[in-house]
Amino acid sequence: MSSVPATNLSRIDVAQLKAYADRVSATPELADREPRVIARWAGESRSKVTFGDTSMHLGGDGELNPMQAVLGSLAACDVDLVAMHASLLGMEITELWVEASGRFHVARYLGLDSQQPPGYQHVDYAVHLRVREASEEQIARLRHLCETGSPVGDTLTRPVPATLNLDVRIG
Repeated sequence: MSSVPATNLSRIDVAQLKAYADRVSATPELADREPRVIARWAGESRSKVTFGDTSMHLGGDGELNPMQAVLGSLAACDVDLVAMHASLLGMEITELWVEASGRFHVARYLGLDSQQPPGYQHVDYAVHLRVREASEEQIARLRHLCETGSPVGDTLTRPVPATLNLDVRIG
């Protein structure tokens, strides 16, 4: 097994990704991100979420609801993370998917009194990776990177302050 990844592995440009990681290593502030999204009510329980020129809908018929999107964000983040690091480690991916599930209680969401918080009580997820070949060392390194490198996973597993500014205008 080669310790130097191919230039393009599992449809990921490893050389370009490595060059970007090198630039971030040399200039750490390149790693900082501060996205701002706007969600606008689109009627009933549907919102249009925009980030610059990109948008998606959440809620409503035929769309993921926001709680499903939380699970989807975790799963998609880990797909990206695993695909990137498996490729950087020289592992050729043949199949990759992440399953995520969780339980939450909607009473407070509905304005009802409840001792149970409205968010997920626990989230379970499984990464399913199929590769052509891999060493125990590659698998151990990939596991470590999955446990420590997922921005969405990190956000879900530690307290993150959230400040509400309620701007109500009459008229």
